[in-house]
Amino acid sequence: MIHPSTIEEIKNRIDIVEVVGDFVTLKRSGSSYKAHSPFTNEKTPSFYVVPSKGIFKDFSSGKGGDAISFVMEVDGLSYVEALKYLAGKYGIEIKEEEQSDEAQQAQNKRESLYIVLNFANEYFQKVLHNTDEGKSIGLSYFKERGFTEETIKKFELGYSRELWDGLLNEATQKGYNKEILSEAGLVIDKDGKNYDRFRSRVMFPIHNVSGKTIAFGGRKLSSTDKSAKYINSPETELYHKSKVLYGMYQGKNAIRKEDNCYLVEGYTDVISMHQAGVENVVASSGTALTEDQVKLIRRYTENVTVIFDGDQAGIKASMRGIDLLLEGDLNVKAVALPEGEDPDSYAKQLGASGFREYVGEEAQDIIRFKTKVLLDETGNDPVKKAGVIKDIVSSITKINDPVKRTVYIKDCSDLLGIAESVLVAEQNKILIENRKKQRSDQSSQPEIEAPPFPMEQEEIIDQLDIAKIIEYQERESIRVLVNYGKNKIQTREMQDQNLIDYFLNEADEIQFTNETYRKIIEVFREKLNEGEVIDGEFLLHHEDEKVRKTVIDLSADKYEISENWSEKYQIHVPRETEFLRDVTYTNVLRLKFRIVQQLIQEETDKLKHATSEAEVDELLDDINELKMVSVEIAKILGNVLVG
Repeated sequence: MIHPSTIEEIKNRIDIVEVVGDFVTLKRSGSSYKAHSPFTNEKTPSFYVVPSKGIFKDFSSGKGGDAISFVMEVDGLSYVEALKYLAGKYGIEIKEEEQSDEAQQAQNKRESLYIVLNFANEYFQKVLHNTDEGKSIGLSYFKERGFTEETIKKFELGYSRELWDGLLNEATQKGYNKEILSEAGLVIDKDGKNYDRFRSRVMFPIHNVSGKTIAFGGRKLSSTDKSAKYINSPETELYHKSKVLYGMYQGKNAIRKEDNCYLVEGYTDVISMHQAGVENVVASSGTALTEDQVKLIRRYTENVTVIFDGDQAGIKASMRGIDLLLEGDLNVKAVALPEGEDPDSYAKQLGASGFREYVGEEAQDIIRFKTKVLLDETGNDPVKKAGVIKDIVSSITKINDPVKRTVYIKDCSDLLGIAESVLVAEQNKILIENRKKQRSDQSSQPEIEAPPFPMEQEEIIDQLDIAKIIEYQERESIRVLVNYGKNKIQTREMQDQNLIDYFLNEADEIQFTNETYRKIIEVFREKLNEGEVIDGEFLLHHEDEKVRKTVIDLSADKYEISENWSEKYQIHVPRETEFLRDVTYTNVLRLKFRIVQQLIQEETDKLKHATSEAEVDELLDDINELKMVSVEIAKILGNVLVG
């Protein structure tokens, strides 16, 4: 367990813009920062970071929180793991408290998996550098590939010995559990026997975006070995290959800086390009590209350059993932290397500047590239050409921007020698089919049956509307409290007063219907009674998750008045902070008005079912009295009541 003093130091030191910026490319927007959501495949940026409040809010997924919760969400870490990551980032020494035997046994399994994978990573590196077998086979192979000692250490490359239980024995001697080793994908458990998954292979550790080892790839070196050339760790709780790109940890900063990501196929392509000085590169590691991998790239850039080996068959096979890049709203270019070359060999041959120059000159937009590649195979066969046309148009329909689609259709019309109108007709046909399919999928979802209400439909609508309006007005009142609770306001007597004092006095008679809002008010009231004035920041660490989420939602504003109005155009736009007393008073007054309206409706409903004249008279008196109250409130608010 991490000592509270360490947690406090981490919270005091972290800068949420720096932390989030390691995972997402942020752009300033007024006093906040915004980006595309790292959690959804959205088209318009709706992910906001508010540095003044130390929070993030993702309007597309509803997620929000502080820097610690962001790291937990984006990298799938536990609270303790996120704290350790941030402590490492800011060079904070972690002080830990002693755990009981029971607590040690109940240690988080995910953390145990990270520990054994880190042990395995260090073990493979030690074998590579410190054993005769590792140096003569593994290290020799890396040196033959031209990798320097610096590069080998940068990518933490290693070697697994030609033993059935080399890692297993070392791990068990150090007290690691066989079950955890098996769950981490390091050891295979078959028919009651345990043995190493990786044997006699050079090892490529795979990292998550924060730098932790989550899996391995192993390449065989023996020509007599009949097993697969590469084997990877199986899917585990930490490793989902569809969500990982090799080299993203090492290359993410360069990708953001260059605003472009080179996408290659293999481990050694990434490593050689890094060594040549081209670091904005990742690999799909020989697997088909996935939607999650596209989202991962989009965290850091919207521009992708796919680099194909100089092998026509390989290019065609790799084309299948291109549509996903287009569907993910990325700007995609492609380049084919000369025959017989791959990124590994060509980066070594040209160096960083030469390689970039070649790619810059040869790269084409992906639709033009794909059209040329597929056309080369059709010859004079009209059937094959018709298939290519459908394939190309299908790819164009994956692009969400209609302007881009129009430009690509025009280009393809010239390249294919087909009338633009024919391509547009084919495009529209595909778009219509896609929309029909979407509607069909939506209609197949089970309908939720509405619960029966013992009242007329009009009454249901009215009651629901007023209840919603009341909750909205409660929300507005709490929003002001959360954002400005510490602010000073001037009373009508021109005296300074804390906004929280003013609010609690005005809202003293109101019983909020929303349970979470009631809890928030109670915390403000308790702290004020203790002599402490707080605002929403205090509640970000409340034990109730609903309270924390509500505070985040009410603290993050998606829209902000541009500074240009005052600085550039000399136009003063009044801000909420200039009228806090009036805003607070008006919100509370509107809430009271809506509550009175609801009471009038409830009394009117009772009137419909009254059974005696006395009951009718009593209800009418109550209704008239409530109407008088609502009229008085409306006069203050400046509302006009009809009827």
